Amino acid sequence: MIIVFGNQKGGAGKSTLAMLFSNYISLINKTKAIILDMDYQRSILSQYEEERILDNPELYEVIGVDLDTFPDIIDMLKENKDLSIIVDLPGKIDDDALIPVIQAADVFVIPFEYEKKSYQSTLLFDMITKELNPGAKKVFIPNRLKTSVNYSLAKGINEEFQNNGILTKPLSDRIAFQRITTRHIPSELLPLIKPVFESITTVANE
Repeated sequence: MIIVFGNQKGGAGKSTLAMLFSNYISLINKTKAIILDMDYQRSILSQYEEERILDNPELYEVIGVDLDTFPDIIDMLKENKDLSIIVDLPGKIDDDALIPVIQAADVFVIPFEYEKKSYQSTLLFDMITKELNPGAKKVFIPNRLKTSVNYSLAKGINEEFQNNGILTKPLSDRIAFQRITTRHIPSELLPLIKPVFESITTVANE
């Protein structure tokens, strides 16, 4: 199973959620996972390597993967049918080398925010991935909501994305998201992320 976290717009929270989802399925669902960090910043890989000096056991492996080496790596990894392959895409989609990655995905997980630029970028990402991989499933995650903000665009955006895939419950902006590692889940986040991540696993297993 190949689950790709992506969006055209950087800063949507895809790297954080890819890492947290990998933690969740490893700890809660006891699923064997691996992360392919394809984001140009390599934020997940950097954190993983820093944490390797700790005594806590690793939950999964993180590999930094360049676009041109993806086809060879993915063919090898797909031989393990029980492995969940989590891909963190770069925060843009205007590179033809991304085509094999998009075409390989079984599920796209697409975090977004309730603001105009994020909405437009998410629509573009949805359109391109649908054209290149029409059979893949989509999960849209409203992310980084602030309780003090009135999101006037939310209803229309929700209706749009519900027509294209599964829309999860929103994730509010919390300090605990800044304390995520590749080794654990902050306890205060578990009730928030559980229904969202269970939506992803349900879609992936259908």
